[in-house]
Amino acid sequence: MQSPAQPKYRPFPPVNLPDRQWPNRTLTQAPIWCSVDLRDGNQALAQPMSVEEKLEYFDMLVKIGFKQIEVGFPSASQIEFDFCRRLIEENRIPDDVSIQILCQCREELITRSLEALRGAKNVIFHLYNSTSPAQRKYVFNADKAAIVKIATDAVALLKKHGAALIASGTNLQLEYSPESFTSTELDFALEICEAVTDVWQPTVENKIILNLPATVEYATPNVHADQIEWMCRHLTRRDCTIVSLHTHNDRGTGIAATELGMLAGADRVEGTLFGNGERTGNLDIVTVALNLYTHGIEPGLDFSNINEIREVYERCTRMEVPPRSPYAGELVFTAFSGSHQDAIKKSWSVQKSGQPWDVLYIPIDPADIGRSYKAIIRINSQSGKGGVAYILENEYGFELPKAMHKEIGKVINDLADTSGRELTSEEIYATFQREYLDRTSPVAIKQFKTTETDSAVQCEATVVINGQTQSLSAEGNGPIDAFVRALASADLPKFEVQSYSEHSLGKGAEAKAVSYIQIKTGRGYMLYGAGTDTNIELASIKAIVCALNRVLAK
Repeated sequence: MQSPAQPKYRPFPPVNLPDRQWPNRTLTQAPIWCSVDLRDGNQALAQPMSVEEKLEYFDMLVKIGFKQIEVGFPSASQIEFDFCRRLIEENRIPDDVSIQILCQCREELITRSLEALRGAKNVIFHLYNSTSPAQRKYVFNADKAAIVKIATDAVALLKKHGAALIASGTNLQLEYSPESFTSTELDFALEICEAVTDVWQPTVENKIILNLPATVEYATPNVHADQIEWMCRHLTRRDCTIVSLHTHNDRGTGIAATELGMLAGADRVEGTLFGNGERTGNLDIVTVALNLYTHGIEPGLDFSNINEIREVYERCTRMEVPPRSPYAGELVFTAFSGSHQDAIKKSWSVQKSGQPWDVLYIPIDPADIGRSYKAIIRINSQSGKGGVAYILENEYGFELPKAMHKEIGKVINDLADTSGRELTSEEIYATFQREYLDRTSPVAIKQFKTTETDSAVQCEATVVINGQTQSLSAEGNGPIDAFVRALASADLPKFEVQSYSEHSLGKGAEAKAVSYIQIKTGRGYMLYGAGTDTNIELASIKAIVCALNRVLAK
């Protein structure tokens, strides 16, 4: 980097729009969506998709709900041409879906593209030419009038040669892009769009699509919104025009630029799944659509099985969705932080069906997009007691008493510190089982039964203490009290039961009971034990033995 940067780089000029309206608007409906995965996205792949992969991808886009799909550049190569023909000849295009093709403003390319479209029901013919000062100077060496003529001549040719296609029953709609719109002087962008519209003569019933691309993202999103609002205000046939956005992500703000552009008046959005595209990529339609969904706006696209969509995308494009990619990334619903885990658990526990979603740190219910709750909380050395309790409850059914969270949290945290890595839920459960459920040393219970009398409960227990079998008995006001009194007759630390809770583990005839018991010894130790059994009474006895063994281990 050079220091200072100012002599080499210039700030992007603002738009003179002092009475801009978009900052005070709120999005209330989804735009018209157009997927450009099969063209703009495909051309950015190191290994472009095969025809079979493109067919599978097209079917997926239709299933998601796209009604406009740019399928390729049929005049650019035989593969692109053949793909377009297969879609049409094999009747793969639903009647309510328009296929879109891209074409430069040259007569031989226009006629070739029209050949590829024979027999299609709904077609968007996308013409473009570059309009920015740098393009005019370095690429075309042409003045503004010559650039306008390139566009209007191409539209006239399309109108002439496309007449036969229309006569055969095809609904033909024109899309025009002044390429590098955001780098073009606004008055010239308006001039060329108006000139193209003059030639095409759209109607309210068959509108022209004016696509205003941020071919390279140079400005902040608010400047992009100003540019879109300025155009929407100045177009003379706004009622016959669909204003379309096509943002890229060079500054990392393509999504924000699109959302603000929609506020500024745009009707339509082009983009790709997960933002695939040249350089830093196109707009990520998944994110924008689900952003609308989380604000209660029906997006018109179905991402209820985002994992399946991601699998097809990754297999066909050989690209990977980053783990932190919004909504679809592996880790986007995952909390490692202890404080976050605690907040998630507490807010989740009071979330009720039918109420507005209000779970902390999770802006969308993962189930709405086919994501599992399993990955929401994952454990490493930064995690806390709430996260461990969440996993044990949501994956294994153990509803630990709140006071027990700290105990098990420290056990798991020590393990994570030692291992230096993330712990799996299986490792967490195995540790819980080893620490609480399977402790049989130095005290083990072999047999336990109770007999009720008029005023008390008599217990008889056979226990093994340090390898020696002993028979113990005592009376108490219940099975737990009687067993504690019986243990008091053995050579063991004296203790009192501080708290007790239980619940069923599973459902039906095979369900077990789980008990949690906290004891306090004369030396001040307070520890929990847990026990499971099909008999609730025996589950409690096992919990006492576990707590006692944990005390003795200290």
